[in-house]
Amino acid sequence: MAKIEVVMPQMGESITTGTITKWHKQPGEVIELDAILLEISTDKVESEIPSPVQGKIVQLLFPEGATVDVGRPIAIIEDDMNAKVDAAPAASTPAPVATKSEPVASTPAPVVHAEVEEEGFRFYTPLVKAMAKEAGVALSELKNIKGSGAAGRVNKADLEAYIANRGKSAPVASAPAKSAPAATAAPSGVAQLRGSDRVEVVAMDNMRKAIAKNMVISKQTSPHVNSIDEIDMTNLVKSREKIKNEFKKREGINLTYSHFILYAIVQALKEHPLVNASIEGDNIVIKKDIHLGCAVAVPGNGLVVPVIKNAGDLNLTGIARQLDILANKAKTKKLTMDDLSGGTYTFTNNGSFGTLIATPVILQPQVGIFCTGVIKKRVMVNEDDAIAIRSMMYGTHTYDHRLIDGELGSKFLASVKHHLETMKPENLI
Repeated sequence: MAKIEVVMPQMGESITTGTITKWHKQPGEVIELDAILLEISTDKVESEIPSPVQGKIVQLLFPEGATVDVGRPIAIIEDDMNAKVDAAPAASTPAPVATKSEPVASTPAPVVHAEVEEEGFRFYTPLVKAMAKEAGVALSELKNIKGSGAAGRVNKADLEAYIANRGKSAPVASAPAKSAPAATAAPSGVAQLRGSDRVEVVAMDNMRKAIAKNMVISKQTSPHVNSIDEIDMTNLVKSREKIKNEFKKREGINLTYSHFILYAIVQALKEHPLVNASIEGDNIVIKKDIHLGCAVAVPGNGLVVPVIKNAGDLNLTGIARQLDILANKAKTKKLTMDDLSGGTYTFTNNGSFGTLIATPVILQPQVGIFCTGVIKKRVMVNEDDAIAIRSMMYGTHTYDHRLIDGELGSKFLASVKHHLETMKPENLI
């Protein structure tokens, strides 16, 4: 018989904390080896964490919403199925702390930084603290709320009920004025109403916060320039129709336009290696290997950008295989930090949403990103002045003007266009 401590895993070299977003098992339940125990999120990835052992959940040391340092115990599993269960999180009764930034040395229970109030040593989750702050509920007032959670902890429902009934009792000095009632901060996906009940306030989840932060940094770092051209996809559309069923039967993968575009981008990067670079101080770092990022939409979680490693060594089928693996991992929350790091250039397909043209934001520290719009049939005038119906698509090359000037940026776009318009897919798969 043995107790096994499950620790907060490190999802990447630079990741020091993780946030518990969902427990899949509760104390007293049995879990199989490799069954999903919990979901965590960092500023770069959301992942499902499997159990390292088979056994009985004895204790969950942190509640959902808690942010925990990498390496700290977060759960205890006992291989004895008759083990005693403690449903209360160990962090709910922490020992006194000297400062909020220093770890506690006198207790084996992990303490979440900045989540323990010194006065009274009562534990509040980040969600409850955020809701209280937005609603104007002071700590002294929060301490008087009777909690229904483990060890009397105040949970979201307790605070919501309290806020809803505040006005029915004696007025509280810290409550907002009636003319401008404050909204409660909401957990991800939960809308709250403010003012005239015509405004919704929804708290950002970790991934949306990370996306917002990275987009601002990119705009502040790189002067963005966009070169846009229309690409005749008619021949490619016809060729794909001829081979897609055979490809699906052979590979088990749907042959999409993204596969062709990614392949064309790789060829253009080989022809214009400066686009496959980054800037470090006053130095230009030209990457010899092409690691191609491809934005993948994850329902309810925004976008992630897994990376096809060594894409320059792959043919069209190889690119399709790797993208399929990464897309499936993204949808099942099994992407690793290695899957998401090391990209040298990125592709995003806004055409899948019906968008005609888009100007994306560069993913730092890369210096370029390629975006395609929807393929639409249009009446075009050919070079011989003949009028024809063609399948057209807009392509946008967004680049960092610190390194790539208009000439190179436009030549790269022209290269992608050339490869897509002259490609013979039947010779590439």
